[in-house]
Amino acid sequence: SIAILLYLVHKFKTPDHWYPSDLQKRARVDEYLSWQHVNIRAKGSKLFLSKVLLPLITGQPLPPEKLEFATEELNVALKQFEEKFLQDKPFIAGSEVSLADLVALVELMQPVCAGYDLFEGRPKLTEWRRRVEEAVGQQLFQEAHEEIMNVKNL
Repeated sequence: SIAILLYLVHKFKTPDHWYPSDLQKRARVDEYLSWQHVNIRAKGSKLFLSKVLLPLITGQPLPPEKLEFATEELNVALKQFEEKFLQDKPFIAGSEVSLADLVALVELMQPVCAGYDLFEGRPKLTEWRRRVEEAVGQQLFQEAHEEIMNVKNL
């Protein structure tokens, strides 16, 4: 999906903030896009699979200790995300939203859709989410996540 996003950025000459021409900002976006695969994506998907998909398939909930372990793994990745990537900036690459922010928030919505409010008690993360949703357009963001937000109702 990252390759497709980069292809679309280049093909359609999107605004510079999505994938900055400034090499330092672009390196920041690339750094996050590389890091997220085995951190936010892997840990968030694991929690989503554990809380929603595996119980749907097997008809049995995951043992609480396994669910707790998956949640703690995600919490560690979230702490790293806040400390390393967000720091005190509005967005990952600085003052404007980028592909890194979009990919990050989309990945974080999986555990949220599974019923884990990872934004609770994390004001920095909550404010970042608000800014990203605002930059994308709240209605578009909600529309894009409509199906997955209802996954627990299957």
